Amino acid sequence: QVTLVESGGGSVQAGDSLTLSCTAASDRLEDVYYLGWFRQVPGKEREGVAVIYTYGTTPYYKDSLKDRFTISRDKAKNTIFLQMTNLKPEDTAIYYCAASSSAYVLRTTGVIRERDFPHWGQGTQVTVSS
Repeated sequence: QVTLVESGGGSVQAGDSLTLSCTAASDRLEDVYYLGWFRQVPGKEREGVAVIYTYGTTPYYKDSLKDRFTISRDKAKNTIFLQMTNLKPEDTAIYYCAASSSAYVLRTTGVIRERDFPHWGQGTQVTVSS
């Protein structure tokens, strides 16, 4: 069983920064080898934001966000973070933490796909006002 708990969402002004956290708990360590962030706006598909691998050195990012968003991981606490800077109104969404034991498509293509992540948190709302 995998449990993911997000925190850190809130309402900010455009240009502000915000850091989200996600703490993972799992009966099997391998189920959380890959931890990542997705976001979803009502009426739209969930999109991948960033993913980090336990034993990797280079995180994966949605290309359009990598200059403003940074994902990091505290292995000892099994927690990941998403540091978001220069936030824009279009970043407003529910941000979800997700976990996977493997991500073949991600590793081979760099594409972050929702279908590759079977475990999800409840989400945290981020609202950016102009």
